[in-house]
Amino acid sequence: MPELTWPGKRLTESTPASLITEAVVFPRGQGYPSDQPRNRLLQGDNLAVMRSLLPEYEGRVDLIYADPPFFTNRKFHARIGRGEDSRKPEQWKLAEGYQDNWDGLDAYLQFLYERLALMTRLLAPNGTLYLHLDWHADSYARVILDELLGPDSLLNEIIWTYHGPSPIRTAFNRKHDTILACVKGPKYTFNADAVREPYNPSTVKTFASSSKAGFGKIPNLARGKVPEDWWYIPVVARLHNERTGYPTQKPEALLERIILASSNPGDMVADFFCGSGTTPLVAARTGRRFLAADETFRAIHTTRKRLAETDASFTLERVSAPSMHFASTTIRRASETTFDLRLSDESIHLGNSADVDYWEADPDWHGKTFLSADQAARPARRGEIRRELNIKVGRRVCVRLVTVKGQRFQVELNV
Repeated sequence: MPELTWPGKRLTESTPASLITEAVVFPRGQGYPSDQPRNRLLQGDNLAVMRSLLPEYEGRVDLIYADPPFFTNRKFHARIGRGEDSRKPEQWKLAEGYQDNWDGLDAYLQFLYERLALMTRLLAPNGTLYLHLDWHADSYARVILDELLGPDSLLNEIIWTYHGPSPIRTAFNRKHDTILACVKGPKYTFNADAVREPYNPSTVKTFASSSKAGFGKIPNLARGKVPEDWWYIPVVARLHNERTGYPTQKPEALLERIILASSNPGDMVADFFCGSGTTPLVAARTGRRFLAADETFRAIHTTRKRLAETDASFTLERVSAPSMHFASTTIRRASETTFDLRLSDESIHLGNSADVDYWEADPDWHGKTFLSADQAARPARRGEIRRELNIKVGRRVCVRLVTVKGQRFQVELNV
């Protein structure tokens, strides 16, 4: 079988990450369940994170979706402003997103190879790996996956098509990505009925008008069809309600089709390049468990905000403690802005929310792991952040806040 090689190709025994549980998040004020959450959100280099997960999860992850950097050699920023003119990027309010810059193709392939090798180890015998790339590197990745999973592992080469403006004037506009779906063994999960879609009205009309249509084979038109391996799903545009501002955000409809097709309720779904958090969000909504990891604060913060709108509790773990400003009373910063926090027996009120992007509270703080009993996040497009957390207040309250620019603050209040 042909093998792709490059200078320095190797699989190293990387050091596992030492993960610190920063918080346990119980969304929507559901309280503190007795059981430890089975979902995990992890910040750190995913090579070290995956290595640390091997003792517990090797061969036990039912579905992995991987959306790594594409070898574009670009630097991506997250948009944190609202109501901006998309035609005037020089006026956008931006924060650091993620880097897709490389010293060359060899460095990129080594990066991808080591991580895909760990993903194949974590993947269950009946599991499926979806690798999402585009024309920059998808052909190389196909050969790497053949090496790691075998030449017969490819289930589908899926083409995700979309539309949008393009600056290209010397070639056809590039408006599709490639998703390689590979399986580890012959007994993989594929729920055809979960992803059926209606037949085109013209197809229904054709079968109704002629008994010779389909060469005499009449499909179950009412049941619908399994989608082809090309998917037209619109990208997340500026005016879409699910927009987060995170660069290269993937649509929920795309991940919903993948998760419904290749996993069952209760299965473990993983995304180690989770970015804006679409995979764990859809996994939570469809009754799956999730492992989600990314290296950057902006990705983890965006994902946490979205997960706070679900019913799925999760642990927030990092390879190092976050940089945070502490105070025991109301905070006054250099800008002379203050966080005005007021307590009652059943709620915590935030008086000034001008630049607060997310806040949460542990109403019975013990000084160790933060137990987030209720959360509120600023909507990405319009509307104000919720200013009141409705939770029963204990003797000591801890409130954590994140500003739009990513500054993190902690306030401890004795009742």
